[in-house]
Amino acid sequence: MIKDLGDWPKYTLPTLCYHEGVPGHHLQISIAQESKDIPLLRKTGGFSAYSEGWALYAEQVADELGVYADDPLGRAGYLQSFLFRATRLVVDTGIHSKGWSREQATDYMVKTTGYARARSQREIERYCTMIGQACSYKVGHTAWMRARDEAKKRLGARFDIKQFHEVLREGAMPLSILERRIRERTAAIA
Repeated sequence: MIKDLGDWPKYTLPTLCYHEGVPGHHLQISIAQESKDIPLLRKTGGFSAYSEGWALYAEQVADELGVYADDPLGRAGYLQSFLFRATRLVVDTGIHSKGWSREQATDYMVKTTGYARARSQREIERYCTMIGQACSYKVGHTAWMRARDEAKKRLGARFDIKQFHEVLREGAMPLSILERRIRERTAAIA
């Protein structure tokens, strides 16, 4: 959530929009909520690695579609978002496994990402209370990419990205089930 627009340089906003809007969370949650044959839990989420992994995957899909082809600053924002996510992996681990103080973690984030100190401190406070949540983004992103790569490999020229994304109609789920469902959907096509 944006607390202070001054903490978000303009060049980072396109990627934030792809993460939060379309093809990110808004699309993912809207599709699930429109589904008729899934339980309410699957419509509303609650599986951070699935949802946040999808949003990082959506950022990557936007890049793959060429949205930054004529926007080098937007591309810099996209790449900085990946740097930010990598930094969060270090910080979350530092706090919860290495015993880093709030100050150590904030200093590391400011130095590594260049983000404003106030924004970095808000991020660090979030990680202090939500152990592993920052890591769930990248774990989820890796699962989405692995599943897509497997489907592409198995289907070859028959792979259809739109068909792959139809799994969103099944709603949020644990990653192991997501990967199994994508394998089953791929086998049905193959």
